[in-house]
Amino acid sequence: MQAAPPSFREEEWTTTYAEKGARTMAARDMEHVLEPTPLGALVRGLLAGLAGTAAMTAFQEVKSRVQSSNGGGESPGGGEQQSWEDAPEPAKVGKRISEGVFHEEVPEEQIDTVSNLVHWAYGTGWGGLYGLAHSTFHGRTLTGGTVFGGTVWGSGYVVLPAMKLYKPIWKYPASTLAQDLAAHLVYGLGVAGAYRLLERRS
Repeated sequence: MQAAPPSFREEEWTTTYAEKGARTMAARDMEHVLEPTPLGALVRGLLAGLAGTAAMTAFQEVKSRVQSSNGGGESPGGGEQQSWEDAPEPAKVGKRISEGVFHEEVPEEQIDTVSNLVHWAYGTGWGGLYGLAHSTFHGRTLTGGTVFGGTVWGSGYVVLPAMKLYKPIWKYPASTLAQDLAAHLVYGLGVAGAYRLLERRS
């Protein structure tokens, strides 16, 4: 006895299901093709770290100028010679690396240069770590950037006190911690946003 031919609805359902399956497989194959290599994710992250550091630097510059105009801080580039005792923490880190690793003393005239080098290298390097982490966990830009910025901020209050360059975190006023956290959130979101743009362009 010959089986009855499939109805029109059965044929439509079968075709639709097959098409959906094919599209799903194609999408998975495309994701696999576009998945960056670890080296690609690292390079992309380093570039994003550079962009995030630029965003953070701009934020800090604007904040410094606002505080200076309100009489709440010194104007940037005041022209006075800094001493190592009053130098910013990035400069002190660079000084320790130069003297401890390369056995080279850094004169006070180079405090600003060393501070900028360490600041940009540190932010760019963290961006590389973000790229490697993002290629594994695929977090969302807003969430990932916020968590990343908070992580970088928190790590500073672990590493720098251990180096005797920061006081323990509980010895800082809440306003100081909030301003520092805000700058690092700008950095984290800048890194995440730049990485996302680089992903779309690739």
